[in-house]
Amino acid sequence: MRSSFRAAGARGPGDRIPVAVHAPDPVTRAGAVSQLREYPVVEIVDGTGVRPGTVSVLLAEKLEEATLLRLRRLVRGDGARAVLVTSVIRETELFDVIESGVGAVVWRHEATGHRLLRAVVAASRGDGDLPSDLVGRLIKQVGSLHRSGPGRLGARPSGLTTREVDVLRLVAEGMDTGEIAGELSYSERTVKNVIHGITTRLRLRNRAHAVAYALREGYI
Repeated sequence: MRSSFRAAGARGPGDRIPVAVHAPDPVTRAGAVSQLREYPVVEIVDGTGVRPGTVSVLLAEKLEEATLLRLRRLVRGDGARAVLVTSVIRETELFDVIESGVGAVVWRHEATGHRLLRAVVAASRGDGDLPSDLVGRLIKQVGSLHRSGPGRLGARPSGLTTREVDVLRLVAEGMDTGEIAGELSYSERTVKNVIHGITTRLRLRNRAHAVAYALREGYI
């Protein structure tokens, strides 16, 4: 799920996005910080004591249990919005990543400053930004779960309405809030309210988790 963004100059001074960078070593962190500091819309903040609304960029060569625990703590405990930069995500880790609260994933070999900024802006808005190949793998895994019976996302608490399915289908196709609003002739506020209603009612973490749920339950 990709997300477009406006140029940094289109934002006011009060709209800067607080970003905390977490990396396994000082050199890796310094590289990511250096790339993000090129954009005036980004405000680099200390990674300790992250306040709600901060976008936490976590760099990890591969996923380990400690990495997933840290992601969950950042999202659920600190109220941060997470961007994961990694080299590989194994099939068995896909739902772990989404259910931990990660809404944006960047492959490490694609982590240019521009790509990182796109993920940061998407995360700050609550939009999803997953690489297209990762979405494809998620769909494939969901298909396997369908064939093998009940899976990890649990039983459906309640159904999705036609409007909710329409919105989630477009989210899965990579559209951001403005594009979905234009496609469905809704206001952006309506789109945000629909997604907020889904995630709140079904106790889902974010848009990526909502799409995974809709795929798993056969809505899209």
